[in-house]
Amino acid sequence: MAAHVDPLVMGRVIGDVVDLFVPTVPMSVRFGIRDLTNGCEIKPSIAVDPPAVQIAGRASDLFTLVMTDPDAPSPSEPSLREMLQWLVVNIPGGTDPSQGQVVVPYMGPRPTVGIHRYVMVLFQQKAPMNPPPALAPGSDAARVRFTTRAFSERHQLGLPVAAMYFNAQKEPVSRRRNYGGCSTSSAGRWA
Repeated sequence: MAAHVDPLVMGRVIGDVVDLFVPTVPMSVRFGIRDLTNGCEIKPSIAVDPPAVQIAGRASDLFTLVMTDPDAPSPSEPSLREMLQWLVVNIPGGTDPSQGQVVVPYMGPRPTVGIHRYVMVLFQQKAPMNPPPALAPGSDAARVRFTTRAFSERHQLGLPVAAMYFNAQKEPVSRRRNYGGCSTSSAGRWA
């Protein structure tokens, strides 16, 4: 009988982005009609807009969602590790990121070379966070060399309570609008 290996370990999310943790809060992520499963492929043309993210928990719970690309600008030379794609704080439990405060607006995948991992990490806050002013659209300077671990430490968030990741690569023009290799579902699914 084969042993189960956590996809976050297999995908090197644990190690490259976060330390080993035990998921304690269900989180589901969906691009269009595709439920995200760890390690699936999402076409950049499908991920132009933010995914639908549903976070469990009580309304009195507050969460921070961080999304990064640890493979920027290329998986073989990730000199910009991590590229911050999205940052939302003060998200009430039982809701989605639209109910929180956007600090860094969503930027969809833009891989230029190779297969990139896009990692969404959820932290439970101990108290409401006073976020810095929202990043101006088009300002990429604050996005490069972001570190999820350092952000968590600086804001005393502790270990993540959930994380998911997907892969994306530059797509040929003729293949756009195909969702890629994730599951299809007509109803939400907690992962």
